[in-house]
Amino acid sequence: MSAFVTSRPATGLRHVLMKAATVASALFLAACEPTGGTTQARGPETGPLIDPSEPVRVALLAPGGTGSQDLEWLARSLKNAARMAAADAQGATIDLRVYDSGASTESAVAQANAAADAGAQIILGPLFAEGANAVGNAMMARNINVLTFSNNTQVAGGNVFVLGNSFENIADRLVGYGLSQGKRNVLVVAENDVAGQLGGRAIEAAVARNGARLAGRVDHPVSISGIDGVVPRITEAARTGQVDAVFMTANNQAVLPYLTQSLAAAGVRSPGTQMVGLTRWDQPADRLGLPQLAEGWFAIPDQTLQRQFEARYAQAYGEAPHQLGSLAYDGVAAIASLVRNGQRNALTSTGLTQRSGFAGVGGVFRLQPDGTVQRGLAVATIRGGQLVVLDPAPRNSRGLGS
Repeated sequence: MSAFVTSRPATGLRHVLMKAATVASALFLAACEPTGGTTQARGPETGPLIDPSEPVRVALLAPGGTGSQDLEWLARSLKNAARMAAADAQGATIDLRVYDSGASTESAVAQANAAADAGAQIILGPLFAEGANAVGNAMMARNINVLTFSNNTQVAGGNVFVLGNSFENIADRLVGYGLSQGKRNVLVVAENDVAGQLGGRAIEAAVARNGARLAGRVDHPVSISGIDGVVPRITEAARTGQVDAVFMTANNQAVLPYLTQSLAAAGVRSPGTQMVGLTRWDQPADRLGLPQLAEGWFAIPDQTLQRQFEARYAQAYGEAPHQLGSLAYDGVAAIASLVRNGQRNALTSTGLTQRSGFAGVGGVFRLQPDGTVQRGLAVATIRGGQLVVLDPAPRNSRGLGS
């Protein structure tokens, strides 16, 4: 991800922001990778038919052996969560095989081929979008579907399904909620890095899809001087009366505190002008005490279900799971539920995209025929230094819409 850089010496708050910028946001770890290669288009049914009375061979590609502490924690969480789901698979037998795919595309493809040679019938992983695209291309010839942990929808389609909570899904939820609250005119503010541009496009698409109005877009460099340069433009737009909400990508951890503080100092803050974020504003926890984030909107998973999973995981493995670890549980559990129902097409694109969806760790989710995912999310805010749910996550697929 892009570093948060400045063209002048950092002191005080700026020094804190510079330190915070070295920590990558886990949610957007996969999205920041370039897709590479050619994106697979939606096509005919993919995936093998199975005998649901026999063990189903599932291969997990986890980013182990990278040397990165955060990636090692994530890899460990993915492996452990997948094993939990396999153990929970009552009425289905999951033969889970784990492969360390590293962080390179070449390694991911090599491990996927090794898994297929060993009889894998479906692939979970890899994490990075470029690797997912390459693995999908390699597995297409072998008629094997790939459930990637990436949240980058540019690689979705064909035999590749995205499990990660995508920009598009988050933007849809927040724009839709905004309309229900009378917030129709949306100003998009996006970083000029890869993830920021993907996020900005996702917000614009959600605005169009939901029938809201795009009140403008402001892009900024991932730097203090870059943010300082656009704050007057955002402030001027907000004062015209033609902007109901400012929807920020703010994917870089250091951007959100500084951008919102600068806007608040200029008089632009919730609830006067509704501030909305594509990222979670309650993480890390010290953000809860930032006054400029109060009453802003962001999306979160179903907290009751998420906490139940986290408690079980911590009890079993003696540490908290990485926030993306639950994706592996969701993938295995979805497969197991289809197998338990006796479906021979459990691993095919038709089976995986059943309209009723699946019960996931963070709420209901549904894989789409185009390879994207719909996830039921709650809308939350920060009030009195506490996380407050404004609109709960749906508990069944009907709440996901059409």
